[in-house]
Amino acid sequence: MRGDELLRLYREEGALLDGHFLLRSGKHSNRYLQSALLLAKPALAARAGEALAGLLAGYRPSVVLSPALGGVIIGHEVARALGARFFFAERKGEEFLLRRGCRIEAGERLVVVEDVVTTGGSALLTLRLAEREGAVAAAVGALVDRSRAGAAFPVPFHAVASLDLAVDPPESCPLCRAGVPLSKPGSRGIDA
Repeated sequence: MRGDELLRLYREEGALLDGHFLLRSGKHSNRYLQSALLLAKPALAARAGEALAGLLAGYRPSVVLSPALGGVIIGHEVARALGARFFFAERKGEEFLLRRGCRIEAGERLVVVEDVVTTGGSALLTLRLAEREGAVAAAVGALVDRSRAGAAFPVPFHAVASLDLAVDPPESCPLCRAGVPLSKPGSRGIDA
């Protein structure tokens, strides 16, 4: 699967949303990628996972590690395609932890897998967890890179597709000025 095909599937599955969205970074955007809608179909999840695994196979990871919640399904599919183990990191405050008896052995090679990278913050926290566990983090992979300038990681970064979407700080957001209601469709809620 190429990037253009993946983005077509996002559109067909209603997973590329238009509106006024609060991103995890605190910034606002007029479009949002709701990967859960695409990955809800196991056959599509498998195809997307195989495409991303193809970009990461050369790193020979024995573990795929994903931040919960967005990276869980695609991380599992990438691990399946690579024949690797899969774990997900759970947020506790401002860091991620391994729970539920999951363990990464010191020296194990791993890749971090996300669904969508905007600022790269969750992937960076997941890389820090890998470091704390003594793993060798080889790369970061995502279905879609929407970081515009490219997220900065201390390891190589690969994405199946790139999408240049507007991202604005709240104080200069044209949708806020126009009074368009703000929503947060991701896994971390909005109070207002």
